[in-house]
Amino acid sequence: MTVTSSKPAPDALSAPDPSESQHAEAIADRVKAQTAQTAQPVQLQPLRLADPFRWLLRGLADVRAAPGIAVFYGMCFWGMAVVLGWVFRTRPEYTMSLASGCLLLGPFLAMGLYDTSRRREAGLKPELSESLTCWDSHMGSMGMLVLVLVVLELLWGRASLVVFAVFFNTGLPSTTGVLQAVFNPQNWGFVAVYAVVGGVFAALVFSTSVVSIPMILDRDTDALTAGITSMRVVLENPLVMLLWGALITTIVAVSLWFWGVGLLLAGPVLGFASWHAYRASVVPLGPGAA
Repeated sequence: MTVTSSKPAPDALSAPDPSESQHAEAIADRVKAQTAQTAQPVQLQPLRLADPFRWLLRGLADVRAAPGIAVFYGMCFWGMAVVLGWVFRTRPEYTMSLASGCLLLGPFLAMGLYDTSRRREAGLKPELSESLTCWDSHMGSMGMLVLVLVVLELLWGRASLVVFAVFFNTGLPSTTGVLQAVFNPQNWGFVAVYAVVGGVFAALVFSTSVVSIPMILDRDTDALTAGITSMRVVLENPLVMLLWGALITTIVAVSLWFWGVGLLLAGPVLGFASWHAYRASVVPLGPGAA
């Protein structure tokens, strides 16, 4: 009698599952794509003086395309300004602490606007829910960058106190008479020194953040690379970035009149425009690296 073995042939035991093989190949392809994206050097594009005005126009177009999202973030920026102004008038000793809190929250709100512009650019429908959570996969890089900005703000505050102590000649002013005291002819030296010190710190904050947050969202890069790239953009296009910074300062200053209501529009426009500033400054990733 012949006994037939029920064991499978050796080739059947060693043959890989086709589905597992395809899954492994897909993972390998993703890893290669991510490696290629990381390996690509960051290349900058030259900017022209007319570019900041184009960024603002594109920001306005984004507001018209996503009015609900724009209103939501505009309300957030306006609310922060109202609270900050109220604290400055009533409890000025807490102003710096609240400003630090706004500096912590502001970049995350701005990233939501960047995500909206990015989705429109990709032909996708902007979603408020997506914009509110777009930062969760970039928490490490965002946390490090925000920490750097907070440290710069704290140093700025300390330097301001030193300038007040050394150069202010008529005693520390109250919140009600601060403008009259600051622009007293006896304090013109103080105004000059304060403007120089404030300008240095403002330039550091601006150059560190002008394209770094959009870059973190777009490329999921680390905070150091994003910050260095942002500084490179400023150093290679000083006149354009000076104009962009002046436009931002002017628009925000004008928006603060009438209880900051102008921020309802200015905040979203500047947020959307900042994404377009990043796009114009940094060469996009090549195909397959997005």
